[in-house]
Amino acid sequence: MTIRDWAEPYKIKMVELIKMTSREDRLNAIREAGYNTFLLRSEDVYIDLLTDSGTGAMSDRQWAGLMMGDEAYAGSRNFYDLRDTVEEYYSYKYTVPCHQGRGAENILSQCLIKEGDFVPGNMYFTTTRLHQELAGGTFIDVIIDEAHDAESEHPFKGDVDISKLDALVDEVGADKIPYVCIATCVNMAGGQPISLANLKLVRQWCDQHDILLVHDMTRVAENAHFIQQREEGYRDTSVKDIVYEICALTDAATMSAKKDAMVNIGGFLAMNDAKFYEQACALVVVYEGLHTYGGMAGRDMQALAIGITESVQDDHIHARVGQVQYLGRRLRESGIPIVNPIGGHAVFLNATKMLPHIEQDHFPAQALAAALYVESGVRSMERGIVSAGRNKETGENYKPNLELVRLTIPRRVYTQAHMDVVVGAVQEVMERRDEVKGLRFTYEPEVLRFFQARFEQID
Repeated sequence: MTIRDWAEPYKIKMVELIKMTSREDRLNAIREAGYNTFLLRSEDVYIDLLTDSGTGAMSDRQWAGLMMGDEAYAGSRNFYDLRDTVEEYYSYKYTVPCHQGRGAENILSQCLIKEGDFVPGNMYFTTTRLHQELAGGTFIDVIIDEAHDAESEHPFKGDVDISKLDALVDEVGADKIPYVCIATCVNMAGGQPISLANLKLVRQWCDQHDILLVHDMTRVAENAHFIQQREEGYRDTSVKDIVYEICALTDAATMSAKKDAMVNIGGFLAMNDAKFYEQACALVVVYEGLHTYGGMAGRDMQALAIGITESVQDDHIHARVGQVQYLGRRLRESGIPIVNPIGGHAVFLNATKMLPHIEQDHFPAQALAAALYVESGVRSMERGIVSAGRNKETGENYKPNLELVRLTIPRRVYTQAHMDVVVGAVQEVMERRDEVKGLRFTYEPEVLRFFQARFEQID
């Protein structure tokens, strides 16, 4: 891929000033934050690659949309614009706005899961699995084995292993499986896509067993890009049309609109079944707000509707993924171990390979993220044993095969020069990796511990 293939399809109208702090300041900041990059103040961060959730830059059209907000408590016209846009671009007939993706996950789980159920999916995501467990379910990983191998070059590591689905239904019965959850561009695997060929097989399997197919569509446009580029027969199909085809193969979806659709807040639950929609509307009133605004202001629903239309434009998504590919290639050429193939929203550093002297129980990915910040002011996040959490029955840490640090690129925010700075920062940490020390908890929350946990270094 050349620079021409992904050059930014926009020009900059406004800038936000950032500053570089001293190494001493950063060392004090990370100690105060308990070596958890989530607890750093943003004003102390130079280049913020913590997440792409709500951190993208909205377009002039989206900002104009904010001025068209109808803040009526009931029946906002912006809701109807959003609903119609979701159906036009994503195929789903019914839309329930939520404050963000985890609000949709909560309602979905309460509507569909009962105590003792099992929910298979193509690798877990932190908040998704927690909501499933709180509703009485158990997550079962049915992703292909290649997804757990950072060095595998499989082009669609988000694919489902159908034999694992067969084994689960043989063990527990189809009546114990309320739905299969499919994420597009699987986050915890390194932003890896699922192929349309595999998704069609999952659809057939669900029809055979009369089980719903639910879509975590947070990064569906990025997944569509990889299908267009890698899957036979789709090279001349637009990202917009591939997105629609993906969604049309599923029964319902949760969406964190803070990613693909480039708004700062918002999401939705969408479905095709009228009865399911009625159940969701009853719950959204309890947890979010009236069914015509959920947890969103009218202005944000309008910006979201516009963002959906922009997210599926080929030049936008090629530039968005192209910037991630550029960073990944530069790191790989520098000898930095990363997850391959390079994903769609982030580059994932292989902490196990970078810090072989730190055992997994001493949180190498957490330590690496802290070291990168101290070295450069670049904020990243851990995606390994800390994020995986503990088995609620045994209390033992889950130990994923992938111990990663995620360099997550916000949409339409940073330049190529920023990516070059990140490469240099990672190289410097790599050269001094023997100085990085393992960590231990000083405070461990009961759930979603990676957000608020605190650590200290092990001497």
